[in-house]
Amino acid sequence: MNNEVLVALLALVGTLSGTFGGILTSSKLTAYRIEQLERKVDIHNSFAERIPIIEEKLKEFNKRLDNIEIGK
Repeated sequence: MNNEVLVALLALVGTLSGTFGGILTSSKLTAYRIEQLERKVDIHNSFAERIPIIEEKLKEFNKRLDNIEIGK
């Protein structure tokens, strides 16, 4: 085999391994960032579920305060 062909094949193997390594690293980073965003969304959703409950309690407290003020 000619030296040029051997060098070309080695360059091809190096290029392919570098490309696939970069793709795998990028994929892992993307998966990690998506996981972090999912955690933030879960935290936000728990707040979104609790806000209507808090609003109902506030309405109840406001009614009680109005009743106390009227009683005075």
